Amino acid sequence: MQLGLIGLGKMGGNMRERIRRAGHTVVGYDRNPDLSDVEDLAGLVERLDAPRTVWVMVPAGAATQSVIDELGGLLQAGDTVVDGGNSRWTDDEKHAAELGAKGIGFVDAGVSGGVWGLENGYALMVGGEKEHVDRLQPVFDALKPEGPYGYVHAGKVGAGHFSKMVHNGIEYAMMQAYAEGWELLEKVDSVTDVREVFRSWQEGTVIRSWLLDLAVNALDEDEHLDKLRGYAQDSGEGRWTVEAAIDNAVPLPAITASLFARFASRQEDSPQMKMIAALRNQFGGHAVESAKK
Repeated sequence: MQLGLIGLGKMGGNMRERIRRAGHTVVGYDRNPDLSDVEDLAGLVERLDAPRTVWVMVPAGAATQSVIDELGGLLQAGDTVVDGGNSRWTDDEKHAAELGAKGIGFVDAGVSGGVWGLENGYALMVGGEKEHVDRLQPVFDALKPEGPYGYVHAGKVGAGHFSKMVHNGIEYAMMQAYAEGWELLEKVDSVTDVREVFRSWQEGTVIRSWLLDLAVNALDEDEHLDKLRGYAQDSGEGRWTVEAAIDNAVPLPAITASLFARFASRQEDSPQMKMIAALRNQFGGHAVESAKK
């Protein structure tokens, strides 16, 4: 299968490689010419045979809208656009309507896997009409982890990004719980090896998880996280999750509290936020800020 892929950063570049390893043809475009296979979006579209499929992996908001607008003028009826970035689900509905008026299909794909996805595969949560989703199945199969799980056609347009948003909200709360436990263990005099306590939880306990494994990785690199400033950014999806909960009158006390804890990191050098920052760097390659000396 042929695929155009726009955005070849930490996620997009690894996705291009994984899809190619599965035997498919990927034509990639990035603003960085060192990464790109073509000079511009017009060149990407020209390299693909109709009906074309173009996957967008650029930052949510204005950047995605700009790419969607340009593709709308380059593609033809029968082509399909996939937004695999972290767009808000309400934007998906707008993009589907804009492209649909030109006969171009639209699919939204929530993608989870971070910097580990190239080898481990990506969890995919997809929204859109069945006819558009079905034609993309070879690409989804190439990207997903081995085995029966890791892919779902979650529902209509917007369902993929809404599901990924909730996933990220849960992720906020889980990271916050590990961070709070780590800070308490570090605080008391009786526990002399916090890192090994975390390591002991990796087998046989109910709280074992990949996030716990990544926490141990971070502590192996910096045992007391002294090199990090206690500051953690929020990507926006935690906020959207809380806003959706308010709109639907669904109580989310743990996720909401974890979002507010991120805000606390703006005010002081928070020990908990050192762990949150370390975990985000481990699973997603997100930037961290060095501690001031």
